[in-house]
Order: sequence, then C-alpha cells, then structure tokens
Amino acid sequence: MEARFKLTENNSVTQATDQLVSPTVFEQLSLLRPKFENARPFKHLVIEDFFRTDVAEALCHDFPVFDPMRALNEFGKVGNKAVNEHIETLSSSYAAVADYLKSAAFLNLMSDLTGIPDLLPDVNMFGGGTHENRHGQQLDAHVDFNYDPKTKLHRRLNLLVYLNKEWDESWGGSIELHSNPRKPDENTIASFTPDFNRAVIFETNEYSWHGFPRINLPADKRHLSRKSLSVYLYSKSRPQHEVVPEHGTFYVQRPLPSHIRPGHVMTTADIEEIKSLLGRRDGWIEHYQRVELQISSQMGQFHRRVQELEDRNRELGGGKKAIARSVKRRVNRLLGRV
Repeated sequence: MEARFKLTENNSVTQATDQLVSPTVFEQLSLLRPKFENARPFKHLVIEDFFRTDVAEALCHDFPVFDPMRALNEFGKVGNKAVNEHIETLSSSYAAVADYLKSAAFLNLMSDLTGIPDLLPDVNMFGGGTHENRHGQQLDAHVDFNYDPKTKLHRRLNLLVYLNKEWDESWGGSIELHSNPRKPDENTIASFTPDFNRAVIFETNEYSWHGFPRINLPADKRHLSRKSLSVYLYSKSRPQHEVVPEHGTFYVQRPLPSHIRPGHVMTTADIEEIKSLLGRRDGWIEHYQRVELQISSQMGQFHRRVQELEDRNRELGGGKKAIARSVKRRVNRLLGRV
C-alpha cells in the first residue's frame, strides 16, 4: 500500500524530507525562533498546520485503534491512554513519517526553530509514537525522564502534533505548561487545545512541567479521543547547568480545584473529586514504596557482594596485587572468559 501523500517521482523519502512539514513553517523561521526563546513559563512554541495538510490527513486516517495491551499505566493496570512506539508498522504513511523524523532535514529544522544544536532522533521512539487518551484520562504535571535509558543521550526537546479534527476547550485535555505545580498559589500556566495539526514544541529540562486536565467528553462525543504524535529529540551533551543525575519521570498530583475554598458548600461531585485526588496520591505513595523496596534489595545484594570480595581478599592474605587478581578473575568469569 502506498503512502496517502506524494513524496517524489520515485516515492523516495530521502528526497522529500524537507517537504513533509508545511512550507509556511520554513517561511516563518525568523519569526518562530524568537517566540520559542522568549516564551514563558519555559521555552516553547506553538505552530499551526505543522505538517502538510495531506500528511496530517494521512496520519489522522491511519491512526491505530485503541489497544488495551498498549494502555498499561505506571501501576501495571489498563488505563485510558494507549501508546504505540512502532509507528513504522502502522501504515506506509506512518513509515514515511518515521523515516522523515530521523532525517537531517527534520533535525536541522528543529535546531533552527529552537537554537538547540546537533539534535539526534530516538530511533526506537521510547515513550513516543502515537498517543491516544480517552474520556476520563488526565496527565498530572510532570517533568520527563532526562536520559534515554539505552543510549544515555540527553533528552532535549518534545514535539507534540495533535490529530483531533473535533475538540472543544470545555472538554479538558488541553496541554498545560506550568511554571511550578509544587506551588499552586504561584503557578502560572500556558494552555493550548489539542487542535488538528497543531504542533507544540518545548524544551525538556528540570523545570519543563507539563500535563493536561481530565478529559470530560459529552455523552454523545465519547466515541472521540485525544490523539497525538509524540516525538522526543536528544543530544550528546547539554549546558552544564542543566546536567543532573539520571532520573525517571517526576509527577506532581493536582491540587484541590480552585472553587473548593472556605465558605464553599461541598457537593457530591466535590467529594468524588477529593476521593479521586486522594486515591491518586495513595497510588503513587504505594508505587514509591515498591520502588524503595526494589532499590533496598539491590543495595543489599551489592553490599553482600562487596563483603564477599573483602572476605576473599582476607583469605588471599590481603594486598593490592591479591585484590587485583581476585577482581580480574571474577570479571573474567562474568565475561565468560574462564
């Protein structure tokens, strides 16, 4: 099956990579770069009609059906968010876009838009790909993991392209960029609805907090869902002041709704909302308890191993040469050389 959009006479992706993004993006580069640099609460950029219309239409048409097996949440349970990282398998159109996202033309464009040099693609699209969020789903404010778990490259940039032809702001689901969700009274938020072919690009660092409020579709619209293509870009290095130890994704659960304040008469809906918030916090506390137990177990194994080596060293009579010989033998055995 051929891609739903024309590439070149030879159907060659490599010759057409500079054409999958709308020509207007290239025409407006000089205007878009300053917008990214000066945006608040952190560097970001919103671009309408990001892909060529035929490309965006093809991505929308070929978007995968919600798969519960791809919707496991952080707690191992099936949720309302499905992620497909293997977009090249979805259709020829997605395969062409997957190739484009790895091309020098695309990476150079993203560097031109943001000023971040030497960007690299994630060939495995770890955590990226198609994202589908259904009624009831929300995403707490968070900062993303900061290194690719395999390559250890620095995560630098998020590109989110939305594929929703019908969406109303009142339905929730608008992406929110936060200044500091840990201080809700001071937190400022930039919010954008997930409109069709709208791209939201933002830097990834220790203060690029983002998420979206709960999706609450009308009863007659619950066949719809919030669809997007998520792309993460990396680099071999980053500014030294941004370098921190490797970590996973950090979430901050939502505060109480703003209308719950002294003098407010609580409703049944308010009680259910509070129960939901408490349940989410309890779930994360339980999750972090499991993580601590796993880390404690690993540290225990490490300390036992160190003790074994120290005991072995004493058996050999001590000394640096004895330690070196012991370590070398054990390393060789681990490597299968002995």
